[in-house]
Amino acid sequence: MGKNESFSDGDEKKGANLFKTRCAQCHNLDASEGNKIGPNLHGLFGRKTGQVEGFSYTDANKAKGITWSEDTLFEYLENPKKYIPGTKMAFGGLKKGKDRNDLITFVQLSDRRRVRLSDFALGSSAARPNKASTFETFRDARNVPTATA
Repeated sequence: MGKNESFSDGDEKKGANLFKTRCAQCHNLDASEGNKIGPNLHGLFGRKTGQVEGFSYTDANKAKGITWSEDTLFEYLENPKKYIPGTKMAFGGLKKGKDRNDLITFVQLSDRRRVRLSDFALGSSAARPNKASTFETFRDARNVPTATA
């Protein structure tokens, strides 16, 4: 990792494109989808390495013992094989810090939305939010400040 490089909020749309072109062939983000060649990434933040049920990790990945956060993922995505020697992930990494920020921002916000939107799919009218609460859910997921009078 370059000097003084660490995670900072990125561009979600650019991150979505990076996920589609560089990650989606091997990973899912939706909790209802299973693992692909790589593990499902739903709920990634706060999880320890090598912990997705049903995915066959290398011993190196299981033994790494770090908890995924924006900063650990930022460092990992620069060069996965250097960060976890012995990983079977064939991805060469994203060398540009901006690309890593964009991708991490997208994954993080996608995960937050799916968790919150799952609450709205319960079917009962009591569980269905009105338009105002739906807007607030999306605003909260993006940490968009409310307008003040």
